[in-house]
Amino acid sequence: MNKNVVVLGGGTGQSVLLSGLKKFPVNITAVVSVADDGRNTGKLREQFNIPAMGDVRRVLIALSETEDFVSELFSYRFKGDCDLNGNNIGNLLLTAMSDICGNLSSGVKEISKILNLKGEVLPLTDDNIVLMGEMEDGSIIEGEHNITMSPKKIKKVFYKDEPRVNSAVIDKIKESDAILLSMGSVYTSIIPNLLCKEVIDAIDSSNSKIIYVCNVMTQPGETDDFKVSDHINLLNSYLGKRKIDIVVTNNEEISAETQKIYETTEQKDLVLIDSENIKIENISKPLIKVENNVIRHDNLKLALEIVNILSK
Repeated sequence: MNKNVVVLGGGTGQSVLLSGLKKFPVNITAVVSVADDGRNTGKLREQFNIPAMGDVRRVLIALSETEDFVSELFSYRFKGDCDLNGNNIGNLLLTAMSDICGNLSSGVKEISKILNLKGEVLPLTDDNIVLMGEMEDGSIIEGEHNITMSPKKIKKVFYKDEPRVNSAVIDKIKESDAILLSMGSVYTSIIPNLLCKEVIDAIDSSNSKIIYVCNVMTQPGETDDFKVSDHINLLNSYLGKRKIDIVVTNNEEISAETQKIYETTEQKDLVLIDSENIKIENISKPLIKVENNVIRHDNLKLALEIVNILSK
C-alpha cells in the first residue's frame, strides 16, 4: 500500500520537492500556506478578498502530469498597455474558479481534475489571512511581503486573525504516514502552516514521522547565521508535543566561487551541518545541482531519499 505523505510549505522549495515526489508511488497531499500578499497576488487578494494563490499555482504546476506545458500556460503573463498587464493566467484562473465555486479550496479541486494531478492540493484556509511579524526590536510589521522586505530580523510570526483551517487538511494530517516540512522560507512559507492550533493538535494525534528537508543556504532577515540545528530548533518551537524526527541535509560540496556569489549578491551563506548539535537522525547526501552558479535541490535525488525513509 502506498504511503500517505503530507507536504507542508509554500514557495519554490515545496514545488521542487513535489515535482520529484510525484514520480514515486506515494499518495501526496500538498498543504499550501496562503498568506502571500506581494505584487499581483496582493492586488488580486485586495480586489477579490481571497487568499493568496501564487504558491497554490506553483504547486499545481509541480504536480501536473504535463508539467512543462502547464508551467508555460499558468506562468504566462499579459504584457502591454492593458488592465491585465503583469497578471498571469494561473492566478486569474484560480481567481475565477474561486468565484465560481465559492472558495479557493473548491476552485483548486475542480482545476486539479482538469490537470489530472499526481496528488491533492489543499490551501491551508479559505480565509483572506494576514501574516504579522514581531521583529527583534519589538516593532510589529503587517503582511508577508512587508515582513520579507524589512531589513529587521524576525523574532516571531503570527496571524492578525485566527484563520479557519480547511477541515480536509486536518483529516489528511491525521491519516498520514509522514509529514514533510519542505525547504523554503522558514518564517514565511513553512511556519505559517504551524500557527493554527488545529494543525498542531492533528500532528500531535497522528503517528506520522515528521521529516524536515533543510535549506542549503540561509535567508537574509529570516535565518542569518543559522546552522542546521538552528533550523530544527526554530521549527520545533512552533510544533507541539511532536517534534521533528528526521532531518535531510545536503553534503555535496559547493565551490568557493558559487558561495562567494551568493554572499555578495544575495547576502546568503551556506547552512553548516553542525552534527554535534543535531540530536535527531540526520540523513546527509549529495542532493543538489549547481548550474551557472545557481544552487537548486535535485528533485529526483531528494524524492528518492524521502521514499527510502518511508520504506524503512
